[in-house]
Amino acid sequence: MNPIVQQQYAELVQAVADAGASLSQVDQCAGIIAEALAAGNKVLAAGNGGSAADALHLCEELVGRFKNNRRALPAISLAADGTALTCIGNDYGFDAVFARQVEALGAAGDVLVVFTTSGNSPNLLLAVEAAKARGIKTVALNGRGGGKLKGETDAEWVVPTQIGARVQELHGWTLHVILEVVENRLFS
Repeated sequence: MNPIVQQQYAELVQAVADAGASLSQVDQCAGIIAEALAAGNKVLAAGNGGSAADALHLCEELVGRFKNNRRALPAISLAADGTALTCIGNDYGFDAVFARQVEALGAAGDVLVVFTTSGNSPNLLLAVEAAKARGIKTVALNGRGGGKLKGETDAEWVVPTQIGARVQELHGWTLHVILEVVENRLFS
């Protein structure tokens, strides 16, 4: 057996075991998202790189479906519009790409969900600031100790590992938990 396979698996098993102590934070994040959607508000989601894919995954499952056939739920991935990203990045700088969209698309009662492995991305920090200024709830799915974003959102789950790949793998699990909680609370 390739030792890389064994190492990667051992890291994942350890990250999952360590996560057990913080599951109430996952529940709190899911609750805020479910409450916003139940009240007729929308989800905005953002992240960079693989975390942008997680944000897109959350939104497509809300608009489409996760487990059950149900009405579509309003969700927008702020990393999905290449024209907005390049326009804002060109005119205001990359740090503003999500904050400008929060200002344009967000309203009080909505929720901004940010995915990050480090908690230190300036564009996500500014998006959270913009959301707070507009009365938008904020949720962070974070890792590696939380970085500068730690404690700055209404709810957060800091995956208890320093390994970025393991953080992203557990973020994938978390977004599926969130989706199931939302469908259960809104459509059961």
